[in-house]
Amino acid sequence: MSNMLVPGKVSLETLAAVYEGSLIPKLDEKALKRVQASADKVAAIAGGEKAHYGINTGFGKLASVRIPAADVETLQRNLILSHCCGVGAPLADGIVRLIMTLKLISLGRGASGVRPQVIDVLAAMLEKNVLPIIPEKGSVGASGDLAPLAHMTAALIGEGEAKFDDKVLPAKDALAKAGITPITLKAKEGLAMINGTQASTALALAGLFRAHRALVSSLVSGALSTDAAMGSTSPFHPEVHSLRGHQGQIDAAHALRALMDGSQIRASHEEADERVQDPYCLRCQPQVVGACLDLLRQAAHTLIVEANAATDNPLVLSDGTIVSGGNFHAEPVAFAADQIAIAICEIGAIAQRRIALLVDPVLSYGLPAFLTPKPGLNSGFMIAEVTSAALMSENKQMSHPASVDSTPTSANQEDHVSMACHGARRLLQMTENLFSIVGIEAISAAQGIDLRAPLTSSPALDAVRKAVRNEIPKLDDDRYMAGDLKRATGLVASGRLIAPLTEGTLPAL
Repeated sequence: MSNMLVPGKVSLETLAAVYEGSLIPKLDEKALKRVQASADKVAAIAGGEKAHYGINTGFGKLASVRIPAADVETLQRNLILSHCCGVGAPLADGIVRLIMTLKLISLGRGASGVRPQVIDVLAAMLEKNVLPIIPEKGSVGASGDLAPLAHMTAALIGEGEAKFDDKVLPAKDALAKAGITPITLKAKEGLAMINGTQASTALALAGLFRAHRALVSSLVSGALSTDAAMGSTSPFHPEVHSLRGHQGQIDAAHALRALMDGSQIRASHEEADERVQDPYCLRCQPQVVGACLDLLRQAAHTLIVEANAATDNPLVLSDGTIVSGGNFHAEPVAFAADQIAIAICEIGAIAQRRIALLVDPVLSYGLPAFLTPKPGLNSGFMIAEVTSAALMSENKQMSHPASVDSTPTSANQEDHVSMACHGARRLLQMTENLFSIVGIEAISAAQGIDLRAPLTSSPALDAVRKAVRNEIPKLDDDRYMAGDLKRATGLVASGRLIAPLTEGTLPAL
């Protein structure tokens, strides 16, 4: 995979690698010609008599205040410092890298009017892993992610804080240790840096990547549960799904068939099973998880378009004119985040019902109550199931759409906002909950498979079961379970649960 960022053509895979920390991005130098041309246009206007928003005027409700040319640099510096009003915990390193990368791409479109030197400093910070400290809260997702991006930009000018060598330092010290000289912002450059949807988009992308990992992991844990419950694979027949035609459903069913192929447990009851149909949580996995996959794919399309977009204001157009618009409004990102949230909620909801099925001897087709060999003396997975229910319910509450909310800001100048930033940020907590739900299902189903011995599951699922057992032993007698659940969550979050599977078994975004 190339680390070169070609604005307008950056792929989802590249951004995922930036988030994971496996790729250091660089802007394609061919973009700098357009960047310089727009900077030259802004410089000419800054010294002229005609007022242009954000270049030689105040901002927001103060746009009518004319700023003398001698004060333009002070104007930009004041803009950044005054907008550093974020609160809350710092954003994680991977998200900060994404924010910086997305800003590089946006500036590289050549419509922002910044000098190449600004891009050089931002790129150098990424290369040397100097990461601004960006508080998680403060943006309403319109007029740009102002507070988060101001904290990012403050580090470029030697203000605020930044992390370097895993230490949080004053930004000027972090830059000095990395051999980077702070930049002095010229006309429009501060405004270009803080106008834009990069914080919202980075958070939504992180949520997307995490949600997809949870989704494919839930196909694995769901297949394990189906086998543990001696469920039927007939509902996964390919023609059932091709007759409906939804691609996500087709792909999910294909994965479930591949995962369960060759199961001794399934073969043992194909002829003698008197059950006509399984509960929906087993039978309708392709329909539910496949629909969630389609939602994630639709959100991915929106977010990759946004990641490649010029989203600040005003914009220097190809004919040299400078036009004020509203590309900073993050409504598309807010909708994408809400779609992802709904998908996360539903993946967890159906997984939780499978856990409930496994622990219920009325439904689990011969498994002992609560998956313990000695029910009564032992409670087994009783409260692990309750924990999964609590997490499912919490995700339901958080899945309410953020995009339908709005509140006027900036003296009613910004009178309709998207709420994309916190709408996307809540995906991090929701996916953490989902990792735990899927992890609980994985260890519950592995317990069920173990209880079916000497019958074994399919080769693919047995490899997953062994990966679980490498970290979490079978539950014979009750023990302190919090550690088991933590390790199970880590298996899902890290991708170790699905690591034993052959590439291509699980559906891609």
